[in-house]
Amino acid sequence: YERRRDALIEGLNNIGWKTKKPKATFFVWTRIPEGETNSMDFVKKLIDEGVILTPGIGFGKFGEGFVRFALTQPINKIREALERIERILN
Repeated sequence: YERRRDALIEGLNNIGWKTKKPKATFFVWTRIPEGETNSMDFVKKLIDEGVILTPGIGFGKFGEGFVRFALTQPINKIREALERIERILN
């Protein structure tokens, strides 16, 4: 999972979505990008592009403003998802 995590974090940061590296988990939590209004609407945009994330609001009111990535896909799929995310952000 470490290689997957590092690929995701590096990729997100490279496309301008500043994300901190978690220490010991196979999930990556990060704030939604600046300019997005809420986690559910942002996740819906990503789903429309074939990228599945979990909106933070699904974990309660304190999760709003965040999304959760699961590091369950191989690195090539993570890179493909990053390309799709970049299209949405730009």
